[in-house]
Amino acid sequence: MSSPSPWDINRERMVEEQLIPRGIHDPKTLQAMRTVPRHLFVDDAMAALAYGDHPLPISSGQTISQPYIVALMTQALQLKGGERVLEIGTGSGYQAAVLSRICERVFTIERIDALLVRARKIFDRLRYHNIVSRLDDGTIGWPDEAPFDGILVTAGGPKIPQPLVDQLADPGRMIIPVGDQYLQNLQLLEKNQGEITTKTIETVRFVNLIGVHGWTT
Repeated sequence: MSSPSPWDINRERMVEEQLIPRGIHDPKTLQAMRTVPRHLFVDDAMAALAYGDHPLPISSGQTISQPYIVALMTQALQLKGGERVLEIGTGSGYQAAVLSRICERVFTIERIDALLVRARKIFDRLRYHNIVSRLDDGTIGWPDEAPFDGILVTAGGPKIPQPLVDQLADPGRMIIPVGDQYLQNLQLLEKNQGEITTKTIETVRFVNLIGVHGWTT
């Protein structure tokens, strides 16, 4: 058996020092975080910082979220392994990649072409073939593929877009940052037997959710 690479060691340290002590306990989430090579989803110049306890800038004024936030949002969906999940905001592609190691299929929407092209190349390189992507306004969702067992939004909006609520399966769970353009509450929305409930998980700061049902800029 070959020795673990420095990247493997850094990933394991990330899980043991950043995630588990903060309450990330779901085995599937932890395994996905141990598996996905986060350093491939950032610019080469940032690779040495990829497993640090912080977000990092990517191109087009966007960011790759802090590992803990990625794990927290993933765990909140309570995925068992056979789900179809919609992600709004592909960005670097890292969150979609983590989801893809757990659920059956990930549908991810990005509004910035350059980001989507780069993410798609990484998915192909890693042979993560259960990720389907499209260039579009994420706030209107992906009605042709609905309903989704889970929906995860990686940008902060002023409200929960109604099309996403409509496209969530029953039962289903959505995780989305909601607030102003500087600070949001990470909301968990649950749909069960026609009833909708929401609760706040944590205070976060995400880039703006741009679209018809989000911010204009």
